[in-house]
Amino acid sequence: MVTARAGASRLEAELAELAGSVPDPELPVLTLGELGVVRGVRVDEEGRAEVTLTPTYTGCPAIEAMSADIERVLTGHGIPEVRVTTVLAPAWSTDDISAEGRRKLAEFGIAPPRPHAAGGPVPLTLSVRCPNCGSTDTELLSRFSSTACKALRRCTACREPFDHFKEL
Repeated sequence: MVTARAGASRLEAELAELAGSVPDPELPVLTLGELGVVRGVRVDEEGRAEVTLTPTYTGCPAIEAMSADIERVLTGHGIPEVRVTTVLAPAWSTDDISAEGRRKLAEFGIAPPRPHAAGGPVPLTLSVRCPNCGSTDTELLSRFSSTACKALRRCTACREPFDHFKEL
């Protein structure tokens, strides 16, 4: 016998997958699931869904677009009411980016963040690998790039500039 809660759990898992499939508005090469910002989905007895979402940093301007896109996808899937709630704890970390997300960033020409040691500090000196030629001989041009979560770097080997998704 399947309980109502088990049925809700399956629906919640399905909706979490749908919410996670939404492209990131600032980095459309990644989905929100690959970015690791979708924290959960709960469905109540009336079929209304609440999605919890953690921004990559407090004040992220893309959070409104993320929320609207998730609402659109889930209501298009037949959910009568969708509410997206922003949660700040636990804080998002670049360790939340999936391996597939890191691969896609590099393939797109953005140096992915390095994972930090479990519970350890983020290293202050970085050896950032150029996504174009693979050299680690790179230099920082600007702490901020097209978005606040990226820095602008240049490879001194191939001379190409590239974005680096900063470690948080």
